[in-house]
Amino acid sequence: MPPLKLEVFESSSQRDNSQIVVMDNAAIEDARLRAYETGYSAGWEDATAASQDDQARINSELANNLQQMGFTFQEARAHILRSVQPLLTQLCTQLLPPLAQQALAPVVLETVMPLLEGLADTPLHVTLNPAARPAVEQLLSQAAGVPLVIVEEATLGEGQVYLRLAQAEHRVDLDHAVARITRAVHDFFEYSEKDETNG
Repeated sequence: MPPLKLEVFESSSQRDNSQIVVMDNAAIEDARLRAYETGYSAGWEDATAASQDDQARINSELANNLQQMGFTFQEARAHILRSVQPLLTQLCTQLLPPLAQQALAPVVLETVMPLLEGLADTPLHVTLNPAARPAVEQLLSQAAGVPLVIVEEATLGEGQVYLRLAQAEHRVDLDHAVARITRAVHDFFEYSEKDETNG
């Protein structure tokens, strides 16, 4: 069978102008190596850019999540404070004053006892509100065993007592302590509300 001949569609002038490049094996290997390095470098740059984009996205999502957590924490804190505020306010205004009145006589006794050592014949001058007199007088007369001079002073609060023994003078002021605790609770909640508003 005769060999197959393919028809060439180029004109003879085109065939003469075409250039044939002949390369040796070293040049071909060098061209392959350069192409590989170019492709590797482009792939590395693409991977680095993709990694940086992923890192930026992760950082943005993390910052967003932390900000949402911060708002959630602040909202929970504000809710808890709003829930506790009436209880603490009521405790300061309704529970502490009666407790202070009940504790007044024992506190006065505790203050007086160290002063009484060696001064058994010296009268103890006690200035107090008339409403506090019965409890304080009863406890001091039973426990102290010293002569008492009690002066009622209506301008004093029910939690205030002034004690004078010889040259020593002491003041017991549970009204002031209750007022300071109440003020501290009020200031705390006022600051928390301002912080929540500004926050």
